[in-house]
Amino acid sequence: MRALAGGPISRLPQLLEAMVTVGSDHDLRRALDRIAENAAALTGARHAAVSLLDEDGDGPGELITHGSSPAAEQPAGTFLEVPIQVQGELFGTLCVAGKDGCGGFGDGDLHLVRVLATQAGIAVSNARTHAAARQRRRWIDGTASVTTALLTEPDTRSTTPNALTVVAEQGRDLAEAATGAVLMPHSDGGMEIVAVSTVLPEAVRAESERARIPPQSPAVHQIRAGLAVFSDNFGGDPRSISPLSRHYGPMMLLPLRSSGRVLGALALCRRPGERRFSHTERTLGTQFAAQAAVALVLADRHRDREQLAVFEDRDRIARDLHDLVIQRLFATGMLLETARRKAQLPEVAEGVGRAVDELDATIQEIRSAIIALQQGPAAVPGLRTRVLREADAATPVLGTRPSVQFLGPVEARLDDEGGRELLAALAKALVGAAPSVSAAAHPVRTEVVVDALATLPDGRPAVRLTVSVPAGTETLTVWERPL
Repeated sequence: MRALAGGPISRLPQLLEAMVTVGSDHDLRRALDRIAENAAALTGARHAAVSLLDEDGDGPGELITHGSSPAAEQPAGTFLEVPIQVQGELFGTLCVAGKDGCGGFGDGDLHLVRVLATQAGIAVSNARTHAAARQRRRWIDGTASVTTALLTEPDTRSTTPNALTVVAEQGRDLAEAATGAVLMPHSDGGMEIVAVSTVLPEAVRAESERARIPPQSPAVHQIRAGLAVFSDNFGGDPRSISPLSRHYGPMMLLPLRSSGRVLGALALCRRPGERRFSHTERTLGTQFAAQAAVALVLADRHRDREQLAVFEDRDRIARDLHDLVIQRLFATGMLLETARRKAQLPEVAEGVGRAVDELDATIQEIRSAIIALQQGPAAVPGLRTRVLREADAATPVLGTRPSVQFLGPVEARLDDEGGRELLAALAKALVGAAPSVSAAAHPVRTEVVVDALATLPDGRPAVRLTVSVPAGTETLTVWERPL
């Protein structure tokens, strides 16, 4: 106790009060401010400082000072420094300088500073433990939100910018970075930025979009090998040969890897001069990238299952149309045909005959729809859809919608150029048919047939477009193309 008091024991109550005050403060900065203030007051120093190491313990961290700044060189005995550590882990140092009076710091002062340094170590350890727990929780929640977003987004696939932007945005937010970007392999062996989230000016965003990292970049080699790339100053890093690196300081380039396969990379970049990524942040970022890659794969498979369900449903509809609807229409047509033959009045027989023709045309259109269903949905309107649109466009001038029939796999037999030629020939034929039907007393059905099973006189297979005006009376081959 005498050693602690260093002479007058009056400083002991002050020390105890200081420890209670510091221990009750949950704000680390305020607690360290009070430790520096109490260290100066209890030892009679004009200056006190708490100098912390960074979270990894291998670089300078925060500096908290109290009192006037000491001279550059202190006389012997007027400067005292002790380590701030808990259970062998070093967090920094606590020092006092500029002893009031003629004497220097004694053993009592040393013990006082050591007690305060221990209290500082406990405060720092607790604060960093709680901060690390909150940080891990935040990254875990962020990873879960990315997975949820990718699996619930209605039109998201792992190859679309929307899904990749989710990963870039969430990664940037979790890492407290200025920019998050997703890179995908390019055909030249390098990598290409396909999604960007940044708080930097729009010019940087524009420069980043679709920017490429050449294949000779050492960073690309590491990513393709499934290894993360970390840099404290990306702009000055010799491994970076991308012009984009001039905008950034600390950087993490993390592989998006799932089942041993590297899908791409996630880049998280801070501004020049900002704090570097800690060991904990690097670990959490790597784990986030791995989980994001798994979520992308799961989302892709989820969309595949949904697409398969759509195809199966289309197959079921096609079977129902073929097995039920067409059979019933065919049976109805047979009944009407029997009624037409038995009809006594010519006008009745003519009306029933027209009804039979309508049923036959409807059956052909349903069969065309069945073929379209079996081919599956297309990302852009297919040839069948465009032919039907041409028929719809001609309805006002013809007085009735033309009947359209498709025979065989039309879209599989014609390329884009052939499709354009067929559509041009159809539009011209329908416009040419308008005068002949306008002179009639009432609209007459015009039939359009696109036959992908046609055969030329020399035996070669072909696609043939025919237009009948009016239906069944004059059939013109308006376009054909050998296969």
